Amino acid sequence: MEPRPIDVTQWPRREHFEHYRQRVQCSYEVTVDVDVTAFVAAVRASDVRTYASQIWAIATVVNRHEEFRMQLLDDGSPGVWDVVHPMFTVFHPETETFSALVVPYDDDFRVFHDAAVDMIERYRDDVRMFPQDDRPRNVFDVSTFPRTSFTGFALHVRDGYDHLMPIITLGRYRIVGKRTVMPLALQVNHAAADGFHASRLLTELEELFADPSWLR
Repeated sequence: MEPRPIDVTQWPRREHFEHYRQRVQCSYEVTVDVDVTAFVAAVRASDVRTYASQIWAIATVVNRHEEFRMQLLDDGSPGVWDVVHPMFTVFHPETETFSALVVPYDDDFRVFHDAAVDMIERYRDDVRMFPQDDRPRNVFDVSTFPRTSFTGFALHVRDGYDHLMPIITLGRYRIVGKRTVMPLALQVNHAAADGFHASRLLTELEELFADPSWLR
């Protein structure tokens, strides 16, 4: 499977894409507290795993929007995947290192959840950074600060301006009043998406967490 080329002659974003690719190459990060009060209560009342559920929610919102499924083609022009899969980190306490695993996205929560749980279990004792030999190209990154609740986060990727996929980092829950919040940092390539698009992604993700009826 290959990304679908975007017809830039008919693309409303052409001028913005070219500006942030050719003249002002930049990415930006935003850190927010996502309200996960209802989500946490629903997870505790169910038999599902928190991390796998978080990843499904993130992947679901990412896959709704073309701007977060973009990748450069060999000639430097923009393309978009029909679907992108989450590549997420899992920690190995015995070595204090992590592995990055990919699970194919499925819009059926239970199908994805069970596949993610099985994948984590399969590679639990494999401490290689990339233990899967068949990793696809159409992936975006999710990682965690599992023991830290942060209020700001910045990721500096050298020569990273060709990377159009979002990068998402999650932190430890904390209680604010009667709410449970989860810090989430989102890194975006400005050629692919503006503040409007990032805000929409974050809003839709919080809406999924606010109505966790999909946890079944």
